[in-house]
Amino acid sequence: MDASQFAQPRILNQPIYQPGKPISHVAREFGLDPAKIDKLASNENPLGPSPKALEAVAAALREVHLYPDGSCWDLTGKLASRLGVGRDQLVFGNGSNEVLELVAHAFLGPDTEGVMGVNGFIVYKLSTLLMGAKAVEVTMPGFAHDLTAMRAAVTPRTRVVWIASPNNPTGTANTEAELFAFVRSLPEHVLFVLDEAYAEYQDRAPDLRPLIAEGRAVLCARTFSKIYGLAGLRVGYAYTRPDIAALLQRAREPFNVNSLAQAAAVAALDDADFVRRSRESNRAGLQQLTTGFRALGLPFVPSEANFIMVEVADAAPAFVFLQKRGTIVRPVGGLPNHLRITVGTADQNERCLEGLRVFLTLQ
Repeated sequence: MDASQFAQPRILNQPIYQPGKPISHVAREFGLDPAKIDKLASNENPLGPSPKALEAVAAALREVHLYPDGSCWDLTGKLASRLGVGRDQLVFGNGSNEVLELVAHAFLGPDTEGVMGVNGFIVYKLSTLLMGAKAVEVTMPGFAHDLTAMRAAVTPRTRVVWIASPNNPTGTANTEAELFAFVRSLPEHVLFVLDEAYAEYQDRAPDLRPLIAEGRAVLCARTFSKIYGLAGLRVGYAYTRPDIAALLQRAREPFNVNSLAQAAAVAALDDADFVRRSRESNRAGLQQLTTGFRALGLPFVPSEANFIMVEVADAAPAFVFLQKRGTIVRPVGGLPNHLRITVGTADQNERCLEGLRVFLTLQ
């Protein structure tokens, strides 16, 4: 008997997340030298990992025969002090993706709804559908979250509203005032999730901690994968009300954050110089790419993150063409004329722009 005959029906229709193509795959597919491939597909830090994090991982390797601290005690204390929140307000995950899925486990199920932008991070939809809930996708004029339309989409069945700011894949962001007004308009039975994966790249990111202190149902998720350069270690977190955090702890697997990730994250929080350099490099890279897009006559969406979305009439062949030249970018689901390009080093950005220029001349 085929296993699908006794699987849960919702699993049979569950979409599968498609990550950016790894360097090794592209090297094999096109016969390229892996050392000469630029991966600008997954919004990773082109400067690499935090040096302080690397030192901490090297020291922590000596104890990998032991289970990690299931409570993330040291990391919890460091972040609680940094954020000015209680230990009982923090939840950690195997990347912030797991934290988002914990939200779905705790609050979504059949006969409930999750509201999200149609061009929002696909994990919101995947997590909602996985729990058997309805994914309500709201249009995004100008590729930005329309908070008025999202509020209108909230019903008595809504349990979670998902928003990323800056948004992945579009790079757009909502202001603090907009988010405050939106949250205060929501009914008590709705949890507002703000995905802050790229907030460290903003000059001034919205701060929703006052709303949490007011008792609002707000959860903010962050990650060490982006500006701290720890994507391969998978560690993220959320801060929220204590009662909401307690529910997510019930859904969390034990030992979900490994010991190397915990050590790296603790050290990375003290690497202010690396964060500053990463932000400055990203700002310069965004300027380099936008200047290049204008010179090529390519429309783009202004971004506040470490990636940018550009419109290319033939995005699918452009995606393949760039890979053959050693530059991996990301096609955008639901937007077939767009590519999302991670901000790389100056040399990587230039190679990407040159690849686009050559592609356009051949059309």
